[in-house]
Amino acid sequence: MNSVDLQVNGIGAISAPLPIILLLTLISFLPAILVTMTCFTRITIVFHFLRQALGTQEMPSNQVLIGLSLFLTIFIMAPVGARINELAVAPVMNGEITVNEGIQRGAPPLREFMLKQTRESDLKLFLELSKAAKPKSKDEVPMTVVIPAYAISELKTGFQMGFFLFVPFLIIDLVVSTTLLSMGMMQLPPAMISLPFKVLLFVMIDGWNLVVGSIVRSFS
Repeated sequence: MNSVDLQVNGIGAISAPLPIILLLTLISFLPAILVTMTCFTRITIVFHFLRQALGTQEMPSNQVLIGLSLFLTIFIMAPVGARINELAVAPVMNGEITVNEGIQRGAPPLREFMLKQTRESDLKLFLELSKAAKPKSKDEVPMTVVIPAYAISELKTGFQMGFFLFVPFLIIDLVVSTTLLSMGMMQLPPAMISLPFKVLLFVMIDGWNLVVGSIVRSFS
């Protein structure tokens, strides 16, 4: 098995297996990779807007929403992860190719996924800001340009989906508020009356099924 010699003060040289070194390095970058290079950002934004629109305060809790977002991210990114494992991770672990070759082989599937969800205007913006030569094809676009362009595209898409989620619940709030005002019940908080109606509407239309289905299909 490939190994790496490490010099530790007071101990001397120790030998560590190469897969362990790669795993520890990957773990340190995992939060940034999860947020900026997967579908996690869009999912969390949509769930946040949904909870705000329902007005349920901390229900579902952050732990529940983050956990659901993580598993949805794994579900959506599974085909990309399988390709990266086949092309890069497995050959590196087996010692068939070097780490640098593995990175070069693993980048195209992830780049293809991100470019598919990235708006051309966002991609053009970062190409201009980078002042790099115009690539002949999308395969030649560097990851340093693709990643930030993908990130802001995901933010915009998440906010757009959140807006459409907000509209029907906002209408319920307006109707309840107008009704209470016309009845002279100005001391009664409208949110207290509209909350049960919004929850009832969400349950009747099987809202979680619709929201999660829309999120997953938006990446197809």
